[in-house]
Amino acid sequence: MFQSSFPIVSTTDLPRALAFYRDGLGCEVTYQFPDHGEPVYLSLRLGETSIGLGADPDAEPASNRFALWVYADDCDQAVERLVAHGAQVREEPADQPWGERVAQLTDPDGNRLVIGARKP
Repeated sequence: MFQSSFPIVSTTDLPRALAFYRDGLGCEVTYQFPDHGEPVYLSLRLGETSIGLGADPDAEPASNRFALWVYADDCDQAVERLVAHGAQVREEPADQPWGERVAQLTDPDGNRLVIGARKP
């Protein structure tokens, strides 16, 4: 019945959000609407997953009910890179009892990101 799902991040500043997700996280743009000119929607790919970015001039500030979890090779380096691209640190990288190193950040729109690194 259901085939797949992906989150869509609404933003009041699509160019800023694109720069963060493309340049900070390393996502690749796979689709743009409209095809030419200023986009109002973008599909991005990160590894085997997809995320959408949608322009919404009336987007409400982000809540804490949703978080995008992203695995990285090195949690500390990933946090440094994302901060350089506009993220704010909510919780510094820390080793967790289940064996991963995890940090919590917010993207430039205030959306919560959790960066995790698996132990080798």
